Amino acid sequence: KKPDGILLSNGPGDPSLIDDSISNIKHLIKFNIPIFGICLGHQLLSLALGAQTHKLKFGHRGLNHPSGDYNRVNMTSQNHGYVVSLVSVPTDIIDIVCFNLNDNTISGIVHKYKPFFSVQYHPEASPGPNDTEYLFKHFMQVILLCKTHH
Repeated sequence: KKPDGILLSNGPGDPSLIDDSISNIKHLIKFNIPIFGICLGHQLLSLALGAQTHKLKFGHRGLNHPSGDYNRVNMTSQNHGYVVSLVSVPTDIIDIVCFNLNDNTISGIVHKYKPFFSVQYHPEASPGPNDTEYLFKHFMQVILLCKTHH
């Protein structure tokens, strides 16, 4: 039986070295199961979709990183040393939906045609603001929508 949704969680390390996970995600994306990536999960999903990552000179650490676009800014919790490389994103299938407003690195993506999205920050973090808890509600709505269309 296939899962209703897949959460790609956070974790440490260089995402480009986690070949087994990238291969598994490439396999999973063929099934159009909703996928939500968080931090390392965001990087792994991006790699599986054809983007690349690079190491930051100084990582993003802390509970008050502004992330967003011109319409909405969220205060986010971040703890990572790698990011998705802006110039490598295949824009024919991926929309970049938000940026770290301190350095303009990618903070969030959405697949244009499939039920996949991810964020570089930690919406599950307990300390700090609750600005991003809507992402979990959105993920549940995507799952329910996909279930009703199958």
